[in-house]
Amino acid sequence: MSLFHIWFSATRPRTLAAGVAPVLVGTALGGTVAAIDWRHAGACLIGAILIQIGSNFANDAFDGLRGADTPERMGPQRAVASGLISAKAMLWATALILILALGVGLYLSSVGGWPILLLGLISLVCAVAYTGGPYPLAYHGLGDLFVFLFFGLFAVLGSAWLQICGHDPLSCCLPLAWWGIAAALGLQATSIIAVNNLRDLATDTSVGKRTLAVRMGDRASRWYIAGLHAGATGLLILAALMLDRSLLLIPAVIAGLGGLLFCRGLFLARGQELNRYLARSAALELFTAAALALVLMV
Repeated sequence: MSLFHIWFSATRPRTLAAGVAPVLVGTALGGTVAAIDWRHAGACLIGAILIQIGSNFANDAFDGLRGADTPERMGPQRAVASGLISAKAMLWATALILILALGVGLYLSSVGGWPILLLGLISLVCAVAYTGGPYPLAYHGLGDLFVFLFFGLFAVLGSAWLQICGHDPLSCCLPLAWWGIAAALGLQATSIIAVNNLRDLATDTSVGKRTLAVRMGDRASRWYIAGLHAGATGLLILAALMLDRSLLLIPAVIAGLGGLLFCRGLFLARGQELNRYLARSAALELFTAAALALVLMV
């Protein structure tokens, strides 16, 4: 395997849809009020993906250092644990990626004001604190909350804010239905990490990594994931009713039927079969987001 492919694999490309989907939807929401500024949309997308990659790199490094990625792990090979990349090199790469994300964030804060700067700084801190620092979020069952906030509320509403609130941030107020749509995307994104933790339940338990899946157990974790998809569908239906836009029921149907089929297979999947459901969870979020964006732009 070439050095490029090793580093590319460490970005965990199958999960990067979680960074694309909320920016796509947030931009489309802003576009229902004002003409879309594609420079700001592009910067949001780059910033979200950089933070996600930085978090993935940090996760690879810190889990490797803590011994959480054991040979018994059923997921894709981790670069640090397998010795393909040193922990020091991975941490330097994490720092570089997050510095680039900070640069993008400073540009966006010059457009959207202090709310964007605050959200950006919180996201950067949590990207490292997810598995690093004195109180790693993932090790205490808080990783799901971080994913919901960053890949749901922060990314969707932040992208929308930049489209319509940059000139007057103090008096700008986003519609309540937009919060519901953002929360729906956040729940779908949380499903990705929940499937990941379900797959790694046994190895995480053995090394003391107290993820939400470890705390709940196998069966309850599967029902939890089903609840995430049901909640996302319900929020999208509610948003369609609040905005009085019947076409928004289309992405709600996609989320609902897709979630139903997904969970039907998930309840039967065991071991390495769960790797497929990790990718499928990301794909479902991306399809839902694409449908939302198309409907909103009509």
